[in-house]
Amino acid sequence: MSLLPRSAEEFSSAEYWERFFKKRGEKAFEWYGDYNKLCGVLHKYIKLQDKVLVVGCGNSELSEQMYDVGYKMLTNIDISETVVTHMNQRNAERRPNLTFQQVDATQTHYEDASYQACLDKGTLDAMASEEGGALARRMLAEVARVLCVGGRYVCVTLSQESVVKLAVEHFVSLGWAVRFHCLQEAESSEDSFALPVFVLVCTKFRRPMPVPILEMCLGEDGGPNRLTGVAELLSAVRELQSYSVLRKRLRTRTDASSSPSLTLCHVKTGLPRYTLTVQDCAPNARVPRGNYFGVFIVPQGKESDWQYGSSEGRSQLAASANFKRLVIVAMHRDQLYTDMQAVQAELSQMVMELAPPGMPENQQVPFLSVGGELGWREVISRGVSELSGEYCVEDVRGEDGQLYRRLVFLSNAGLVQSEGRLISAKAASDQRKKSKKKVKQTAPPAASTGSLHVDSGFLCCAHHEVMVAGLTMLDGPVSVLMVGLGGGALAQFLRDFVPGATVEVVELDPAVLELAKGYFGFRSDDRLTVTLGDGLERINALEKEGGSLFDVIMFDVDSKDSTVGMSCPPSAFVEASFLEKVRNSLTPKGVFMLNLVCRDSVLRNSVLERLRGTFSPVFSRKIAGEVNEVLLCCRGDGATGESSSPPPLPSAQAAKSLQAALCSHTAGRTSGPHIDIIDLVKDLKIA
Repeated sequence: MSLLPRSAEEFSSAEYWERFFKKRGEKAFEWYGDYNKLCGVLHKYIKLQDKVLVVGCGNSELSEQMYDVGYKMLTNIDISETVVTHMNQRNAERRPNLTFQQVDATQTHYEDASYQACLDKGTLDAMASEEGGALARRMLAEVARVLCVGGRYVCVTLSQESVVKLAVEHFVSLGWAVRFHCLQEAESSEDSFALPVFVLVCTKFRRPMPVPILEMCLGEDGGPNRLTGVAELLSAVRELQSYSVLRKRLRTRTDASSSPSLTLCHVKTGLPRYTLTVQDCAPNARVPRGNYFGVFIVPQGKESDWQYGSSEGRSQLAASANFKRLVIVAMHRDQLYTDMQAVQAELSQMVMELAPPGMPENQQVPFLSVGGELGWREVISRGVSELSGEYCVEDVRGEDGQLYRRLVFLSNAGLVQSEGRLISAKAASDQRKKSKKKVKQTAPPAASTGSLHVDSGFLCCAHHEVMVAGLTMLDGPVSVLMVGLGGGALAQFLRDFVPGATVEVVELDPAVLELAKGYFGFRSDDRLTVTLGDGLERINALEKEGGSLFDVIMFDVDSKDSTVGMSCPPSAFVEASFLEKVRNSLTPKGVFMLNLVCRDSVLRNSVLERLRGTFSPVFSRKIAGEVNEVLLCCRGDGATGESSSPPPLPSAQAAKSLQAALCSHTAGRTSGPHIDIIDLVKDLKIA
């Protein structure tokens, strides 16, 4: 297997293990599997001719089964006289050379370096909770003493975090190599318990290793994945345990109210390769009889689109596909994908583990996509902003066959920060000739993206178009203050196509300004200026100055606080006292335009109340298929009274006039504005 699962499911170690051990009770060994389940990894590390010490043997049948297949040099020890007597009697006739001795594993009488292997099935797990781990450490020290150079401690464990940490840190301090094999889930009749069994293999060297060797293998034959430290190893164990819990849950029931996801990483590199999101149909959905399970491959570069990147969009996609369960697969940046067949072959084994309960064994599982293609993406720049973290600039091919450039901050990789359409000089001259020829989405562009430039006349973001349409409320040349630059698309559009417009942009992050200039065609001049700083401070300064007023103030700035149900703008930008300062910075006929992204209905209503208490009138335009809505707030004479008559919406004539003005201001440009003001204005409503 070339993929390592990482589940985002929360795995509460203390609570889970407390419940687990209560359920396990006295039947400890049944949770670890028998010889048939363990033989593959045991034969890999323990030779038939090896002298083997089995610590804490109990009444397990494992030693008897190993003896029967050829392991004749087994010494079994246990501290219980009753167990030892019983096991010797049980094997006296059939296995006369299989010995059981009453010996304390923490202080044996065996000579140094007298064994080639030490086998432990659950003993470490039992000892680790005693005496704060001191008892287990004494046993491990004794194991290290009796093993010869090249000898191996092979421990079958459920890998509770405290147990793993204790054992791994002990052997790392001795300079031994440490490897884990993650085997099958432990058997359980309870849906809530689905623990994988691990086999810990620690190998003794003549000289301590200068750098710790820590490895994780999937299954008995899986290749080793080298890990950098104990913390990363513990994380890998938790992820595998969490994945097993998730997989067991998905196998036993469906739940349309949740959409769990997990990331599949390349075993060798550890880099994320696929993210899988499970979406079940609603209980009352009418699903065709054979539609048990489907897999949808999101085209590269489209994973942040609303339909694929939001829970609402994925629910809608699943309802449209009409399967009992749909797994939605997103591909990651900096990964190579050849074609749909290769992706299907790579994913088939893993996705089948996520099949819904009741699916027939031989059921065919279709792989779906848009046009059967994987899409196309090219990362053209990566970097780090001191304020916003890692970012990526990438070119992607849209479903319309056009190329788009995107800025994505990796702290929120599902959100496109900025986007612009790419065109060549020839494409610009032929922009009105729409080709109906379908473009193969996996094919790279005919020309290098380095020869293309961003079309300043095309606004990719629908909320930017609404903000432009809001200018129908004003007459003549306008002065604009914009908080939040992004790639500069909106600011550049206003500068290039609105006659006489002057635009000042306030941008907090210097890296964003450099990206806008370097990759999105942003060009400042005397009519388009950028101030690096805090938008809050700029508005505060405007009010204190008392002289600089703007016709339009636009807020299009995202919030870094994910704990609030409003991702745009930050809460401080819509406090009542600050909104009053915004109003005071507008000309008498001025308009405040706000891009609001709020999933919390109570918070949204609160923001609207504050806006209505400061501005009059307030218009709203929701963006179809998205959470965004644009609020156009007129300075007016203050809040609207109860007896006020409904304010007039922008007229169709005003929309036609603005459309004509935009289209007439294209002299010397390779591309004109792609916007329909009349259509945008007609959907405005009173907020």
